[in-house]
Amino acid sequence: MFGLGWPELLALVVIALLVFGPDKLPQAASQAGRTLRQLRQMANNAKADLQANLGPEFSNFDPADLNPKTFVRKHLLDDLENDWNGTPAVPEVVSPTPELGVGEIPPYDNEAT
Repeated sequence: MFGLGWPELLALVVIALLVFGPDKLPQAASQAGRTLRQLRQMANNAKADLQANLGPEFSNFDPADLNPKTFVRKHLLDDLENDWNGTPAVPEVVSPTPELGVGEIPPYDNEAT
């Protein structure tokens, strides 16, 4: 959880016990839980309001997509994963002219240069 191991969690519990005391620790924990629940509810309400006000064309909009890491992962790295899975991300380009053999001179277009 959040990169914390058992020793760190135990240290946090001991510090909380020293700061709040054994009689006020349950009250502080319940207040922290209530506050966290209210913050989640506010965030979900804000997200729902944003999606409702953006209109139907943004019905699948997720604010997490605005995070640069998520944006890069979604738009760039998905193509790489498709390459690794064997699905070509970029279609192959077929050359309009046949390949040249050894010693052959490529065609020259005077009007193109």
